[in-house]
Order: sequence, then C-alpha cells, then structure tokens
Amino acid sequence: MLELLQMGKYGAYVWSSYGLAVALMAYVAFKPLFDKKTIFKELSMKYRREVNLANKAKEQEQL
Repeated sequence: MLELLQMGKYGAYVWSSYGLAVALMAYVAFKPLFDKKTIFKELSMKYRREVNLANKAKEQEQL
C-alpha cells in the first residue's frame, strides 16, 4: 500500500496534482452557490432602481 502511495519517485507530484484538480473542481462547483446571494442583491437593487425611474417618469407625465 505504501508503494502505491509513493508511486516510485513521483508520488508527491501525482498526489499534489490530484489534490489540486479536486480542489479546482470543488471551487468551480460551489462558487455559484456562494455568489447567489450577491447576484440576487444586485438584481433586486437594479429592479428597485428601474421601478423608481418608471414611477418618476409617470409623475412627470401627470404634471
């Protein structure tokens, strides 16, 4: 078993490459979940801004 983990002289390179690949895949998989709150906040601010502009334009038309 130890020989399998060491993989000759290249064990450190192979296992660090596997670890980096797994870490990057996890980052790519979970990054949208972490950004969801920020995206929803930005979209709601944009929506409120557009609604306010539309209301102001209606008020201007009525005057």
